[in-house]
Amino acid sequence: MDGRVRLFPGRSPMWNLLRKALPIVAVAYMALVAACTTHYIPNTDVEDTEDNRRVVQFCEKYRKSVENRDVGQLMALVSKRYYEDGGNVDAQDDLDYEGFRNYMINEFRKSKAIRYEIRYRRVVWLKEKQRVYVDYTYSASYKIPGPDDKDEWRRTVSENRLELEPQGESFLITAGM
Repeated sequence: MDGRVRLFPGRSPMWNLLRKALPIVAVAYMALVAACTTHYIPNTDVEDTEDNRRVVQFCEKYRKSVENRDVGQLMALVSKRYYEDGGNVDAQDDLDYEGFRNYMINEFRKSKAIRYEIRYRRVVWLKEKQRVYVDYTYSASYKIPGPDDKDEWRRTVSENRLELEPQGESFLITAGM
């Protein structure tokens, strides 16, 4: 024995060095893990980047325009090249810019109130096509006149995709509403 009193009998000086270094290594590891962790825009499943934030903020204008039943504001967000095929081969339900405008005017007249909630799931940038796809889940609740002058609430929950066309720092909707 070298005359020193050991705190942990049977353990070498190397053990004591490792014991002291462990907290430093742990902090460095946690910092590395935190740096590699993806951050999401609050209340979405979308990675938090400046470009994705711009997309979500734009889509929130769309959502609020629907809730406010504001056709003028909604149409300001829509491209003149808007076209929606209804997801089927029947051309009867296809809508272009003017058809969409008329459709929204008629639908908003029927409703007395709208609550439109969106959970943004994914934003995909296709730079070569100059398009942005926004996948989301929506919950649309709307109040319409019912029988005997009693209003009734109806609700729809579904998945959807907006197709956006970048316009400088903003966007226009080309399909998906």
